[in-house]
Amino acid sequence: MTTRLVFLYRSFMEEKHHQELINSITNDLDTILEGSQQAIYIYLDDAHKACNENFARLLGYDSPKDWAAVHDSFTENFVDKKSQQSLVTAYKNAMEKLSGSSLEVNWKTKTGKSIRTQVILVPIVHNHHLFALHFISKI
Repeated sequence: MTTRLVFLYRSFMEEKHHQELINSITNDLDTILEGSQQAIYIYLDDAHKACNENFARLLGYDSPKDWAAVHDSFTENFVDKKSQQSLVTAYKNAMEKLSGSSLEVNWKTKTGKSIRTQVILVPIVHNHHLFALHFISKI
């Protein structure tokens, strides 16, 4: 029982910490998120991500908050099947090799429609944590 309580407490604290990180990086990058004409999202994990209005609208969501509320598999929910592997590989390279990428990605909208885009993905460090920052342009 004690082990289970310790696990739950650690999970709760990690969840809280990750949410604080997303809030902090979103605040720090506010000028870019609000000022850019590109769709942008910041990714830590499936449950901890943020985007600008342009990205939320691109995928058919009413607001960045509505988009971020989807905590299920990122790739299954937002990325067209034929683009999933290439985006995962680019993300893995960003996280493991600290390499940026430019790639074509087809996104899945909330209604299931496919949207073709060009994505620039770069690793970025914030408060000693590695995030993936994505800039998206419709093709």
